[in-house]
Amino acid sequence: MSVYKEEKTNTWRVIYRYTDWNGERKQSQKRGFKTKREAQAWEREQLNKLGGDLDMTFKSFVEHYTEDMKSRIKENTWSTKEHIIEKKLLPYFGKLKMCNITPQQIITWQNTLINYKDDNGKPYSPVYLKTIQNQLSAIFNHAVRFYNLKENPCKKAGSMGKKQNREMLFWTKAEYLRFAEAMMDKNVSFYAFEMLYWCGLRLGELLALTSADFDFEKRTVRINKSYQRINGEDVITDPKTTKSIRTVTMPDFLAEEMQDYIKSIYGVQPDDRIFLITKSYLHREMKRGSQEAGVKRIRIHDLRHSHVSLLIEMGFSVVAIANRVGHESIDITYRYAHMLPTAQNEMAAKLNVERGIEDVS
Repeated sequence: MSVYKEEKTNTWRVIYRYTDWNGERKQSQKRGFKTKREAQAWEREQLNKLGGDLDMTFKSFVEHYTEDMKSRIKENTWSTKEHIIEKKLLPYFGKLKMCNITPQQIITWQNTLINYKDDNGKPYSPVYLKTIQNQLSAIFNHAVRFYNLKENPCKKAGSMGKKQNREMLFWTKAEYLRFAEAMMDKNVSFYAFEMLYWCGLRLGELLALTSADFDFEKRTVRINKSYQRINGEDVITDPKTTKSIRTVTMPDFLAEEMQDYIKSIYGVQPDDRIFLITKSYLHREMKRGSQEAGVKRIRIHDLRHSHVSLLIEMGFSVVAIANRVGHESIDITYRYAHMLPTAQNEMAAKLNVERGIEDVS
């Protein structure tokens, strides 16, 4: 690399040559530095980056992390990561050198976020704090695995926040039916909530549905994509996980309802989305319907929990439920174990029978 002064502008320029990932020699430059010291500092940082030296700043390493990871992650997931990095990590760690960041500095950063209050005195939720912490730890783990950083300082500092923010809520079938009745004055709202409750769809899966996804002869709906609104644009991505790609069989009444709904949409084409509504719209409708029906307020995602709880109550196996909603069976077992209070007793009783011991209770 070389640093030159440009007399016409009285600024400094850096010219540097490097070998790219496939062995080709390249040259680039950066102009506009006010002082020679600034130009030399930037030159050193580029040399560190090109050599994979963890003497580079956190901000520079984030550029490596972005290059390595962005193309491997779903667009909506990366958008969330990027926001956290820019708003919660770079302002604090950006100028610090990766190899010098200590557990104590991370604890100080954690305390700053834990003690934060917005203008209304509201702190960050425990789940959000956990999400921010996980992103910082992911960056250091990447440095450990691929760039020879000795250790992840987050491990010594410990975590903050927690995975689940509050108790899982759900509606009973009776509560949902009261809510659904209140929704009948708006077709799009009614049919959207019917799909969410009776099929256990995720919101993104619902909003991505097209008429081509339905097979009314077989009474099925194919789930193979998800809708997100990213940076003001509609984005269709793959579902959350490979397990999420599935075919869901609808009850007869829901198949008839959805067939009527699609027929009512003027000019709809097979690949057109049939629910041209937003998450915020459904939030408002859920609030309105809950108030009119006199049922407790739950989140949109809690309709998925409600569907699972209904299937558990009906006696379906964990594996069958997992296949229907696109979960791993172990996740169903873990998250909904509290809804199966008699399962252990029933297992023990049946094992008695297998062993040849009569149930005398």
